[in-house]
Amino acid sequence: MSVRKQIGIVDDHPAVVIGVTSVINTHPSLFVSGAGATLTELLRQSTQYDLVLLDLTLGDGSTPTTNVRSLVSRGIPVLVYTSGDQPQLIREAVRAGAMGMVRKSEFPQRIVAAIIEVLRGQVAATPDWAAAIDADDEFVSASLTDRETQVLALYASGETAERVARQLFISRETVLDHIRRIRAKYAAIDRAAPSKLDLYHRAVEDGVLPREH
Repeated sequence: MSVRKQIGIVDDHPAVVIGVTSVINTHPSLFVSGAGATLTELLRQSTQYDLVLLDLTLGDGSTPTTNVRSLVSRGIPVLVYTSGDQPQLIREAVRAGAMGMVRKSEFPQRIVAAIIEVLRGQVAATPDWAAAIDADDEFVSASLTDRETQVLALYASGETAERVARQLFISRETVLDHIRRIRAKYAAIDRAAPSKLDLYHRAVEDGVLPREH
């Protein structure tokens, strides 16, 4: 029997937590193993979560940036969820490293689907998510050169540095130099991409690679 993925929930509305927990636990591969009104409360219970479902607005005054970064630094993927139109908070969560968003009003199967997408390393993008990103000029511009964009498109799509070098007729060392500069540029606008998966997400967010449907 496969091990169920451990899901944490951060939400300061008990009724919502009960409802979302019930929805998630109906899926055979998922299990809510912790919940808290604040991130601190959740992490006191455990730090061994495969994903955390994080409310954007909490009563303790914490920000999406602080909460998302705290989880990402522990290697925990974050899916944010919200009950209203909050594009600024969505952008803030994206910049901090969130992997997607879902509305609390979505059908239960859509909430579960978004969780599974993030667990698979995919971006759980919604129209709200896309609109929030598209409206943020600073977010979509990392000021990559044409060559850096070419390298990013190939490397982030799954090619190795060696294969990118052969396709662009440059050396492997030059490719790695480009990748280092690309990462530095994203880090400079608060969109760090330390892993290849992160680079893939940045490429999708910036239109360098197509979104999966």
